[in-house]
Amino acid sequence: MLAADPGATIASIAAEAGVDRRTVYRRFASREDLLAAIYEARLTAIEHAIEDARLREAPVAVALHRYVENIITVNRTWPVDLARMLTDHGVHARRDAAVEEVDTFLQRATEEGLLRSDLPQGWASALLPQLMHLVSRQLPELSAGQAADVVVDTLLNGLGTS
Repeated sequence: MLAADPGATIASIAAEAGVDRRTVYRRFASREDLLAAIYEARLTAIEHAIEDARLREAPVAVALHRYVENIITVNRTWPVDLARMLTDHGVHARRDAAVEEVDTFLQRATEEGLLRSDLPQGWASALLPQLMHLVSRQLPELSAGQAADVVVDTLLNGLGTS
């Protein structure tokens, strides 16, 4: 609900969840506390997705697919943008650490020849999250694995025929 309407009230969130708003307020003192809990859960899920992908140890192609599949699952489970919480220094630091881990992996993928080395610095790092976001929203009928296939194929082969 918050992904579709970031301004949703506690009352509307409670109604969507099928509970009384007092139930929500017993757990969360304010709307901001509820949002912080949601963002915390999403960030933790992202960290687990990165860890599970074994970006430092697994073969690059395997790690890439596993990471993309995991993040698509996170995007579909927690369809909210962390950008609103980046004013929190703890959240910002955790997000930066996750981004750095993925950037290091993408550099490894380039060094091992899976990604082109002639592209502008940071291009893969900018493109990959956008592809995962798009497939999460635009192709909900695909399983996370199928959606990861689309993202990885698009990242590695583009849309052209040659």
